[in-house]
Amino acid sequence: MQWVLLGVLALFILIILVANIKIVPQAKAYVVERLGAYYTTWDTGLHVKIPFIDKIAKIVSLKEQVADFPPQPVITGDNVTMQIDSIIFFQVTDPKLYTYGVERPLTAIESLSATTLRNIIGEMELDHTLTSRDTINAKIRVILDEATDPWGIKVNRVELKNIMPPAEIQDAMEKQMKAERQRRESILRAEGEKASKILIAEGQKESQILAAEGEKQAAILRADAVRETKIREAQGEAEAIIAVQSANAKAIDLINAAKPAEGYLTIKSLEAFIAASNGQATKIIVPSDIQSIAGLATSVKDILANN
Repeated sequence: MQWVLLGVLALFILIILVANIKIVPQAKAYVVERLGAYYTTWDTGLHVKIPFIDKIAKIVSLKEQVADFPPQPVITGDNVTMQIDSIIFFQVTDPKLYTYGVERPLTAIESLSATTLRNIIGEMELDHTLTSRDTINAKIRVILDEATDPWGIKVNRVELKNIMPPAEIQDAMEKQMKAERQRRESILRAEGEKASKILIAEGQKESQILAAEGEKQAAILRADAVRETKIREAQGEAEAIIAVQSANAKAIDLINAAKPAEGYLTIKSLEAFIAASNGQATKIIVPSDIQSIAGLATSVKDILANN
């Protein structure tokens, strides 16, 4: 019986020891209290706590966390009430401060975020609010980061998810955006037509320039052809004249070389006179040296006619 009790006691002690062996996973931190007071913070790894003395007060996640808060009513500087909902990205940097710094940290961050958002939007007009999201996000992040630092929280980023003005303002904005889109469409269409006309005009201009250049080149080629033809004709005539004169000169040289008799020269003179008398001239001056020959020729002609 005694051995059984000892065995049960040993088993109970073993169970208690095993139950007090803790393994802290990655990106977690355990806040440990001893006798009701903060004792230490366990990081990743194997840890053992003293039974009935040590207590894990809080398990804290060290990952970046996202808090999506419901829309908050805010009033702009020009008295326009609208709804804005935001998203906050934060991370616990000090588990001890996070555990003991504030009760319900997320609720505290939400309340602080709403108050900060109202203060910032209250200094801005509606149009400025709608076009300055990045500025608003940066201001809220800086203020929240400073305010949550004593709680062991670092605010990494703040995003305004939706900005919802009143219905009548939304209608007016939609009409304005529609008119703006139509205006831009008209401008783009006009610019397109203008560009098209410019391209057509440029094309016509280039075509006319090319046609004029072509006509100019054709005229130059025609003039060159005419000039070349005239040059060739003149060269041909010159060569013909030179050839005739050369032939005449050779004939004269041959005649001179043959030393013709006086009778032959007289006959040639007569042939030239006869050729001249067959023209259109009304008067013929007969050289004295061939007048006798001419009379002889006339007499011979008359005798032949009588016979």
